[in-house]
Amino acid sequence: MTVTLKDAAAISAMRRAGRVVAEMHEACRELVRPGVTTAALDEACAGILDRRGATSNFLGYPGVTRAFPGVLCASPNDVVVHGFPDDRPLSDGDLLSVDTGAVVDGWHADAAITIAVGEVDDEARALIAATEAALEDGIAAAVAGSRIGDVGHAVQARAEAAGFEVVREYAGHGIGREMHEDPAVPSHGRRGSGLRIRIGLCIAIEPIVVAGSPRTHLRDDGWTVVTADGSRAAHFEHSVAVTADGPVVLTAP
Repeated sequence: MTVTLKDAAAISAMRRAGRVVAEMHEACRELVRPGVTTAALDEACAGILDRRGATSNFLGYPGVTRAFPGVLCASPNDVVVHGFPDDRPLSDGDLLSVDTGAVVDGWHADAAITIAVGEVDDEARALIAATEAALEDGIAAAVAGSRIGDVGHAVQARAEAAGFEVVREYAGHGIGREMHEDPAVPSHGRRGSGLRIRIGLCIAIEPIVVAGSPRTHLRDDGWTVVTADGSRAAHFEHSVAVTADGPVVLTAP
């Protein structure tokens, strides 16, 4: 494992990239409604990247069968992660995870949100709220002197307290000059275990929480991951820098 700590200049550059990501998410929140396609969201986010002089760390990312085709992952309902943007219209009651990133001056940012499409049911609202709260608890645990297991434990505890399960097959990650760096940051864990967290560590914390079984299935396209039992998933993520003053969210507006 090779973990790189970032200095103030690097964190500042990542913050600039993070603001671009936040703008992309805000645009998606404004655009999402029944009848809109995720291809339209992808087009809007590509325009923001272009206007801000940023590049996409998603578009063209290599995969086993093909490179990723969009600047965002659009994952509705039972799609856990890595859904392709496409021309199918969203429907009232859908849940949509939007995961996207940006690169500014060679530094990466990566974040995800889950958006309710139109009117959703009580379970969907609870799932969204629990996943976002789990992310907040994970961020709060990312302080110098704690361990990666403390972050995962905080995420897992909040999700399970709400009656949901965390997906264990996919994890958060370090971030910096590359979108995916060491260390892995699971959404489950044991307190006091794992890598010691130090000032300058930058990580993407990304709980994926499901309403049913946490088991997943990879579709034949080599990218799209769905729940094995068809239950719905929610996904939130922020890129976070560990500083002497505590965790700083780099992908906030």
